[in-house]
Amino acid sequence: MGLDENKLKKIEKKLLAVKEEVINCKKCPLYKSRTYPVIGEGNHLAKIFFVGEAPGFWEDKKGRPFCGAAGKILDELLDSAGLKRSEVYISNILKCRPPNNRDPMPEEIEKCSKYIERQIEAIKPEVICCLGRYSMKFLMEKFGFEKELLPISKIHGTIFRHKSKQKSPIIIPFYHPAVAVYNKKMKEILKRDFLALRKFK
Repeated sequence: MGLDENKLKKIEKKLLAVKEEVINCKKCPLYKSRTYPVIGEGNHLAKIFFVGEAPGFWEDKKGRPFCGAAGKILDELLDSAGLKRSEVYISNILKCRPPNNRDPMPEEIEKCSKYIERQIEAIKPEVICCLGRYSMKFLMEKFGFEKELLPISKIHGTIFRHKSKQKSPIIIPFYHPAVAVYNKKMKEILKRDFLALRKFK
């Protein structure tokens, strides 16, 4: 067995453990109203890891991340950056859909975020892309960029990297693709921001 195969098996084992825990999770009331939990999907050796906020209507129905209208925009954005879904990993901070697609609550993020932390730890991506302000706040604070934290309108598309030699992922906040579903202007801003990912392919 080659080094890559061995590494992949270890990653898959960790991700499977997360999946099984999420399926059985009852840490917050969201599990009661979900159709399916949305655990994440993509390349287990991905350099680029996308983290959204929570599943929406179609994600809940299909158990897949970004498979509705925002997902179509995300596919378009990936394509504009020369990336395919099969090359990246995509997940959310919350694994269950909040009722009526409301914003995640702090206590829900606190209870559910252990899963995304373990997924990131398993895959060890070079770059983490935050999709939306909740994802941005959580991940920038987690990886030591809390002093640089500003409203997403001011720092979208900015590349945050640690000056120290300690291996830590690069963080790039983006607007959530959902903002571009009805606003073409936002789609152009997102496309421009996504060009930053070309250098990490």
